[in-house]
Amino acid sequence: MNDWIDLTRKLDQDLWIYQEDGYADPPLAIERWAERATEGFEVWRLALGTQTGTHIDAPCHFADGGATLDALPAGACVGTYRLVTAEDLADPDVRFDWTGESHVLLDARTPHPAATAAIDAMLALPPLMIVMVGNLNVAHADPLWFHRRVAGAGKFLAEDLLEAVLDDIGDLAPAGDIIALPLRLMGVSGSPARVLIRAKR
Repeated sequence: MNDWIDLTRKLDQDLWIYQEDGYADPPLAIERWAERATEGFEVWRLALGTQTGTHIDAPCHFADGGATLDALPAGACVGTYRLVTAEDLADPDVRFDWTGESHVLLDARTPHPAATAAIDAMLALPPLMIVMVGNLNVAHADPLWFHRRVAGAGKFLAEDLLEAVLDDIGDLAPAGDIIALPLRLMGVSGSPARVLIRAKR
């Protein structure tokens, strides 16, 4: 775990695109635009949604009047993380010992149902960004309650990370370095992102 671990999904023809109840995110399209043989250089055209693959949600993705992606400072995209697990959030009386990390790394790969009070306690922590591995199981009737709560708290959420890369690693380190960088898009609800972590040395 001393090296950087890339948790970013590949953007290719095998990428799953979100769809549910008759809605679907924009499809990913990658096609050659210019070729060296004719133009002297190569260019590719990309078409994709703001929430394609591994991405960062801005608060406005779920909250009326929420901040757009450009409100996320560059300095809030690189720093250190403290691990919070689904087991931690199963305890409604959980208390977090925070020591100045810039990010919450939420390991939600286990099915423990998170208590809403525990989620609120996590959202009260200082970090502006939560980076989530897996999908959090929340003890609430609204399947999007967690996302709405994160957005309502003014936090940015990085999600849809590549879990398979962690199969040979096992448990995540309790603390480390983190990079979660979106594209520099203005006025939108999110962006594809590159997310990397490294265990604390």
